[in-house]
Amino acid sequence: MAINRKLGRTTDIRNAMLKTALTDLILHGKIETTEARAKEVKAMADSIIALAVKEKDNYETVDAKVVKAKLDGNGRKVTELAKSKNGKEYFKVVKEETTEKRQKDMPSRLNARRKMMRMVNKVTDSEGNKIDLTSKLFNEIAPKYEGRNGGYTRMIKKGPRRGDSAEVVILSLV
Repeated sequence: MAINRKLGRTTDIRNAMLKTALTDLILHGKIETTEARAKEVKAMADSIIALAVKEKDNYETVDAKVVKAKLDGNGRKVTELAKSKNGKEYFKVVKEETTEKRQKDMPSRLNARRKMMRMVNKVTDSEGNKIDLTSKLFNEIAPKYEGRNGGYTRMIKKGPRRGDSAEVVILSLV
């Protein structure tokens, strides 16, 4: 007996399809798909959210030294004239060193983050900036479900699809 549904696809195509559906569910909060696909994505989503809830506060705050280019009032880098060994002059960017407070993951949270990164795709917004879905899971979704024991997703039946009468559902985060 098979553990999971095959959904009429080969393994690599099925895994890519489910990974994309899970990414869309986390990114947008709901997806519309067939019932069989939704049941598979629901299991994946519940496990990944449970992992995020478990490891949400498992980090320590550390001071990190950061070297950045010094900026002037207009936001441009400040440069100074420097001389090389052979006597040529060039402009060198002035650097400033500061300390920042950063979150350092504990080993189990780091492992959870890596598991999540394997289960979801990398996403960019319309301007080309990367969206960190693991941070969204830890910082936005996990606090919402903190006191809850499972059942992080909901399936609402929409009815049969017009073309092939497949049962369509809306899978959403509760």
